[in-house]
Amino acid sequence: MSKRKVVLAYSGGLDTSVILKWLDLKGYEVICFVGNVGQTEDFKAVEKKAYATGATKVYTEDLREEFVVKYIWPALQGNALYEGRYLLGTSLARPALAKAQIAIANKEGAQYVSHGSTGKGNDQVRFELNYYALNPEIKVIAPWKDPEFLNEFKGRTDLINFAQKHGIEITASKKRPYSEDENLMHISHEAGILEDPAVAPDDSVYSISKLLKDAPDKETKLEITFKNGIPTHVLNMEDGTVKTDSLELFSYLNDVGGENAIGQLDMVENRYIGIKSRGVYETPAGTILWAAHRDIEGIAMDKEVMHLRDMLIPKFAELIYNGYWFSPEMDFIMSAFNKSQEAIDGKVRLSLYKGNVVTIGRESPNSLYDQDLSSMDIEGGFDATDAEGFININAIRLKAHKLVLHKNRPYNWREVE
Repeated sequence: MSKRKVVLAYSGGLDTSVILKWLDLKGYEVICFVGNVGQTEDFKAVEKKAYATGATKVYTEDLREEFVVKYIWPALQGNALYEGRYLLGTSLARPALAKAQIAIANKEGAQYVSHGSTGKGNDQVRFELNYYALNPEIKVIAPWKDPEFLNEFKGRTDLINFAQKHGIEITASKKRPYSEDENLMHISHEAGILEDPAVAPDDSVYSISKLLKDAPDKETKLEITFKNGIPTHVLNMEDGTVKTDSLELFSYLNDVGGENAIGQLDMVENRYIGIKSRGVYETPAGTILWAAHRDIEGIAMDKEVMHLRDMLIPKFAELIYNGYWFSPEMDFIMSAFNKSQEAIDGKVRLSLYKGNVVTIGRESPNSLYDQDLSSMDIEGGFDATDAEGFININAIRLKAHKLVLHKNRPYNWREVE
């Protein structure tokens, strides 16, 4: 009788290495999936460790280009921002990873997929919702919610003891004193010494961007070109560097942004499961592009379209954060955003300086800005007397409200005495 196959999302860390061996001992054939979404990792070493720990196959998939084009760019077009601040770096990577993992499960004829996410975090929800959306028949093994696994492993000491017993290499001594998730979009830092929200993060936390005090004391000027709301060309106006490939362009902005301390954020957010969490984020390229994209929309997007789209941003970000990338409501919102971006073309010039991203110019072939019409010095085809009727019509309901309020209600502090 053949073994039951399970595809495990594997990182090579302590948790997923223990899970790999635990599944192996329970009689599963474990196929490991390692997704490269831009994290700093020795992927050959991870593969070697997976085989040594009991994997029968290891798939290492380079998802970086797909991650930028199919996940980051759509999020940029919709200006996705969770709770008004977070650029969703971890959240955006999860559907890319889940899709690749399900594809491997389908290819291998595996009935099961597994992950190492804990029962308190967002990732368990994101992974599993995406699994089920992509393959409704798949079965999920989530050890950190399995009573048998939880009974055996009550803490990190139990994991280390198990690893030592089964000859699993432990690299915990090299681990930084907090939990981190790194990909092209960002690196997040949480837990450990960061769990007290009143305590400022130590300088050692930041790893892909310079500290503000160490950033260069001079501007870096960039010109970013957009087509349909997607960046297609980056020019460093200081040294002439040009990037046009999506992955190279995004990686370059990470480097330039990190050098200028761009994209550092320390916040307390609301997890989907209801727990508040403190996170410290570094998102250099995302911060630059979100600022530039919003600015080109200012000159090329119709007012009412913009205001309708802006009403959808919180819901869009919430769907990404909570794990609903592959959902009918996401398809609906994406369709609207794609339509809104059809004329978002042009160039934005930015100045980067010690954590700041400042727009210094913009132009668009689809510009809706009329300098003569907007000017305070030129009459420009606008009859000022028309404004009197406009104001009178819009004041009708305010006058009616005031009359009713005065007749039927007591004094309101907002009223003028």
